[in-house]
Amino acid sequence: MAGIRLHQIGQPGAQPPAASFEQPFEMLTACHERVDRMLRLLHRLCQHLDEKGLDEQAAQAARDVMRYFDLAAPDHHEDEERHVFPRLLAGTDENAKAVVRRLQQDHRDMTANWVSAREVLHRVSEGSAPTWSGLGEADRATLARFADLYADHIRAEEDTVYPAASALIDAPELQRMGAEMAGRRTARS
Repeated sequence: MAGIRLHQIGQPGAQPPAASFEQPFEMLTACHERVDRMLRLLHRLCQHLDEKGLDEQAAQAARDVMRYFDLAAPDHHEDEERHVFPRLLAGTDENAKAVVRRLQQDHRDMTANWVSAREVLHRVSEGSAPTWSGLGEADRATLARFADLYADHIRAEEDTVYPAASALIDAPELQRMGAEMAGRRTARS
C-alpha cells in the first residue's frame, strides 16, 4: 500500500542517528518526531481502510502503530515524569508549573484513550478482509480523540517545558538523566 510502508516510517522505538541519550532533550524531541510519524501513519491507515479496505498492509500498519504506542510512548512519558516535570514543579515559575500539571493530565488522558484506540487497531490487525465491515463512526472518533491529544501537548513541551527544564539541569545531572533513560530501555531488552 503506497503511503504506509514500514521503511518510510522507521521501526518503532528506533533512534535516528542524530539523537542519543547523551543529549536527553534532543532524544525527547526526536521521540516527538516519531510520535508524529506514527500519527500520520494512523491517518494514512484510516484513509487506506476507506479506499481499499482491510488487507495485510493495513493490518501491518495497525501492528506498527500499536507496537510504538505500547512500548516507546510509555517510556517517553516516564522520561518526562521522572526527569523533566519534577524540576519545574519544584521551581518558582508558576506558568511552567501550570503547563506541567496540564501535561501530566494529558499523559493520564493519553494512557486512558490508548486503551480504546488500541482496541480499534487490534481489530484491524487481526481482522479478516472477507468479514471487514469498515471503521464505524465510534472507531473514527476514538482514533481521532487519541491523535488529537498529542498536537498541543508536544507543542507545550517543546516550546515551554523543555527549554525551561534544560535551563535548570546542569551537565552532570543531564548525563545522569540520559544514563537512566538508556538504562531503563536496556533493562527491558
